[in-house]
Amino acid sequence: MHLGLIGLGIMGAPMARNLLKAGFPLTVATRTPGKAARFASEASSLGSVEAVETPSELASACDVVITMVTDSPDVVQVARGPSGIFAGARPKTVIIDMSTISPQITRDLAEEAASHGLQWLDAPVSGGQKGAIEGTLTIMVGGDAGALDRCRPVLAAMGKRISHFGPPGSGQSAKLCNQIMTAINLLSVCEAMVFGKKAGLDLGTLHEALTGGAANSWALEVLGKKMIERDFAPAFMVRLQQKDLRLVLDAASANRTPLPGAAMVHQLLAALEAEGHGDDGTQALVRLFERLAGL
Repeated sequence: MHLGLIGLGIMGAPMARNLLKAGFPLTVATRTPGKAARFASEASSLGSVEAVETPSELASACDVVITMVTDSPDVVQVARGPSGIFAGARPKTVIIDMSTISPQITRDLAEEAASHGLQWLDAPVSGGQKGAIEGTLTIMVGGDAGALDRCRPVLAAMGKRISHFGPPGSGQSAKLCNQIMTAINLLSVCEAMVFGKKAGLDLGTLHEALTGGAANSWALEVLGKKMIERDFAPAFMVRLQQKDLRLVLDAASANRTPLPGAAMVHQLLAALEAEGHGDDGTQALVRLFERLAGL
């Protein structure tokens, strides 16, 4: 299959490299002028890769089109319009949106894709930049089971656990469940690290102890270590976590699901954004708790 990938950011670029390593011919496009061409030049040693300027041009050459962009409006932009995917894609093309966006907008786009004779899979991912680089992402899929079966080799080049949840939008809903838990796990790690520091404990020793017991989590292992090392560089930015939590809270409001923990983390991260730290990694939330504790 000839693949196309739109979006070459922190996640998209390593995902594209893994597709090339798996032997798929790849066409890439970005909304940032020149970025796709630079990637194609740098990644040419990995396999067959070319850059084009528009989503429609990319879609016209591909059997499967993957999108990995930031938010719902970005996916809508690359899908619709005279230079969008729908304008260029051939019938039976499968579009795999691996961005994290609104479940309702996903359902709308899937319906529109079907009207063009196309198939739409929502397949958001978990595992962060590290998982994207190592090809070990968890992929949560909504959409037609036959289209998923056809595209499993593509997804397997980027991830190790591929779960099908049902009709369009269900993959996005599963990803929002993931974001609820990662947000609240982040909160718990911040509180534990600040409590331990205020109690005079060595945080390295505390981290070693806690990761060996029932309190362990990915957030503790990875983000807790970054907090201790004062490494606030983004693997996942505060502002992107905020975008995901807005999606969570919008969907929860629509189906009347109370989520007090997710709402609280959203407000705490808003305080961090107000201080100008929206581009920091989410582990920077610990700094807010340190200030609240007088550290």
